[in-house]
Amino acid sequence: MPTRQEITSAYQSIQDEICSALAEFDGKGTFREDSWNREGGGGGRSRVMRDGAVIEKGGVNFSEVHGVCSPQLKAQLKNDSETFFATGVSIVLHPNNPPVPIIHMNIRYFELSDGTYWFGGGIDLTPHYIDRDEARFFHEQMKGVCDRFDAAYYPKFKDWADNYFYLPHRNETRGIGGIFFDDLGREGGNKQDFFDFACAVGRTFAPTYIAIAEKKKDLPFTSSEKEWQLLRRGRYVEFNLVHDRGTRFGLISNGRTESILMSLPATANWEYMHEPEEGSREAETLAGLRKGIDYLGIRK
Repeated sequence: MPTRQEITSAYQSIQDEICSALAEFDGKGTFREDSWNREGGGGGRSRVMRDGAVIEKGGVNFSEVHGVCSPQLKAQLKNDSETFFATGVSIVLHPNNPPVPIIHMNIRYFELSDGTYWFGGGIDLTPHYIDRDEARFFHEQMKGVCDRFDAAYYPKFKDWADNYFYLPHRNETRGIGGIFFDDLGREGGNKQDFFDFACAVGRTFAPTYIAIAEKKKDLPFTSSEKEWQLLRRGRYVEFNLVHDRGTRFGLISNGRTESILMSLPATANWEYMHEPEEGSREAETLAGLRKGIDYLGIRK
């Protein structure tokens, strides 16, 4: 079975691989690294790119933290263990160009002092404008990595993503979903298989996003499209601050605030009672932010 040291080392390597691939693709931006220590145990490496050619703001974070479980953490983890260990890689990229989507990826591993462990993570895409071909390609990549391990994974994790990346106060999904999984190993199973799957998800991220962004990074855009991008970023902020489990875990486990909130865009906007023009691309995108859409069956 993989040890926590082996898992930590693999996740560090995945962070390195992704940062190298993104920096080469962007061509202008570079990652600034901050290594940090957590009071109570552990630390991490936060890497942030600003003002790149493609990426306006992006973070690729690695963390490996351990310590005493607070009452709030015990409640969130639904476990009375006294100590915890957690390691993972978390990524959010906010592009300059509105036709290029926002993307998020996370892989994580938890271990508790009673011997309980589990893997979680996923990848989801948040386009400012829904593109059917792009959605289909993205979900093909998600299904492909899932099918390498278990044919039941994609439909299960796709539904989980629809339900997780959802803003109930807006009655809309955050984007076109993807895959989301948690608790792999918590109820038994092959730890090596779960670890291999998490690593495969991590290594699917860069080639998938680069292929998507390459097609649109140089497209022209209007000021109104930029304004719409800022409004959609506002929705992203709402989800991450109100609903995201990772944000809550980081804050209640005394994590590093700057690293926890690196997922927020450099700029965003909110407009009171904004309604897109009927029949517009913006209105079409809003109408498409729904659960249960079979993107693999989409045809233009």
